[in-house]
Amino acid sequence: MSRAERILLGVNIDHAATLRQARYRGNHESIHAEPSPLTFAQEALAGGADGITIHLREDRRHIQEEDVYAIAKLAGVRLNLEMACTAEMVAFAHKLKPAAVCLVPESREEITTEGGLDVVKHFRRVEETVNSLKQAGCEVSLFIEANTKQIEAAHSTSAPVVELHTGAFANAWKTPEADKEFERLRNGCEKANQLGLIVNAGHGINYDNIKKIITLPHLHELNIGHTIVARALLVGARQAVSEMKANLNQTR
Repeated sequence: MSRAERILLGVNIDHAATLRQARYRGNHESIHAEPSPLTFAQEALAGGADGITIHLREDRRHIQEEDVYAIAKLAGVRLNLEMACTAEMVAFAHKLKPAAVCLVPESREEITTEGGLDVVKHFRRVEETVNSLKQAGCEVSLFIEANTKQIEAAHSTSAPVVELHTGAFANAWKTPEADKEFERLRNGCEKANQLGLIVNAGHGINYDNIKKIITLPHLHELNIGHTIVARALLVGARQAVSEMKANLNQTR
């Protein structure tokens, strides 16, 4: 990626739904239910988001199917659906046909997605899911660790995109370990690019550590959620997204 190209911003709105479900779980369709993930998505797009990312989890802990369908109908939205490699979710994606799908690991015990998908261990299932989703017209990405074996396995599935998990770097930010984690991400970006993969990244990126993240090579898109939702509580979703977008528009 040349220095002139800008990094795209995908805004993950899951935690807007988390806040709603904290009060309206089981009653999310109530006219009183707030905040509205749909309205948050609209405001994010108005603030400059290049796409909206949502994770429809097996246990429906935040985003609900109704949210997905409503957001998918927004004019001009590029919807990125995060999902597990299950028959239920593959069928849902075939029905929805979002522009993009990101395959992620999923555990009921975790609060949010932690760690990358183990493509090496689950290669056959991941490969079958990738091919099925590509046939549905979706651009498929795999959320993985910046690990050479995982990147090579992702490439072998025929997925065109990888999203490198930045969580370890984010957790180590402002500690001596951060430099080691950043170097691992940098090497992962280089390896993925050498294999012809599009390189996205996400998890734990905030308004501070993004200044370092954007110096990674070959980045196409960053998916950022929690920090934007948190900032939106203070300044509103539109401004929160605009402020993050300004970070991405800086010359790298």
